[in-house]
Amino acid sequence: MDKLVKPIMKPLNPKFSSGPCNKRPGWSINNINLDSLGRSHRSVLALSKIKSAIEISKEILSLPKGYELGIVPGSDTGAMEIALWSLLGKNKTEVLAWESFGKDWVKDIVDELKLRECKTHIVEYGNLPDLKELNFENDIVFTWNGTTSGVCVPDGDWIPETRKGLTICDATSAVFSLEIPWEKIDVATYSWQKVLGGEGGHGVLILSPRAIDRIESYTPKWPIPKLFRIKKGSKLNRGIFSGSTINTPSMLCIEDLLDTLNWVRQIGGLPELINRTSRNFEIIEDWVRNTAWVDFLATTSRYRSKTSVCLKIVDKWFLSLGSDSQSKFVSEMVNMLEDCNVAYDIHSYRDAPLGLRIWCGSTVETKDISALLPWLEWVFNKLKNNRK
Repeated sequence: MDKLVKPIMKPLNPKFSSGPCNKRPGWSINNINLDSLGRSHRSVLALSKIKSAIEISKEILSLPKGYELGIVPGSDTGAMEIALWSLLGKNKTEVLAWESFGKDWVKDIVDELKLRECKTHIVEYGNLPDLKELNFENDIVFTWNGTTSGVCVPDGDWIPETRKGLTICDATSAVFSLEIPWEKIDVATYSWQKVLGGEGGHGVLILSPRAIDRIESYTPKWPIPKLFRIKKGSKLNRGIFSGSTINTPSMLCIEDLLDTLNWVRQIGGLPELINRTSRNFEIIEDWVRNTAWVDFLATTSRYRSKTSVCLKIVDKWFLSLGSDSQSKFVSEMVNMLEDCNVAYDIHSYRDAPLGLRIWCGSTVETKDISALLPWLEWVFNKLKNNRK
């Protein structure tokens, strides 16, 4: 197809946002069970729904024996901050940051908790810190998949099973789409508004037996707000991990989550979610390989995220423009795609380098990714041609 010939086929679903992400295929509000709405979240009915969401999530993720999963307030941010405030301070800490949210955890640890014995490993967008430099005698805080940079750790081989410290992982755009070696992870957090396409506001906290032991044997020196308290007396509050949430959850969000978890079971569970994500990424990877004006923000192929795919424009003409003109050009691309009902919300994250960000997680259909790419080509070349 000529690059200036407007494509005919559009994605059936133009929603490629990296959060909240696209709802599952076939989703309808009419499929949501509403019998728990208007009931107390402490009622037998509501508690059974929350507990079921927890148990099905653990089943799909194949969490090891002894691991706990609980629903907490504040999305992934709330879950991660609960972990930091509850667990850090006993050991020395090392924190990795290669994108916006990793830098948030640096700020929490260094500026708010004021841990003096904290080593930071901070690199520019598109790169990954040297994982060989880490000392696993210390607690290690990191993101598995950088949602705003498109950079992802390649695997868990760099984490020793004999570690003395805890591994605390923000896994929000990785869980349910990528393989997570749970035996290497002591704490994981996520929000189901990412890969599962659920609604925002709720976080999930996963704790290993080692993390639980830390909670029950150690009391931090700082005050812990009510929303962060997961201890009851000297023990872990196990009620949180069986449905008794810290504060009132949205039962509509819980029912929506149950609908999506049941869909996951029907299509083949976690392996199929991973397969769907991989197929989506491979379509974009092949397109980038054959398209001169665009490249991945992630500099190394092994570190490229398969869910939050971040792209940069490398066209020589584009790079010759000033930064304001570049920013205006990308905004015009994004707005034009939205006006054509082809792609919504694919501008790069506000703190990230200028470019495009396309969600390729498992709720996105591969045929929609395929239909999107000719439009990216057409819009870029049309706007470029108009300026020459």
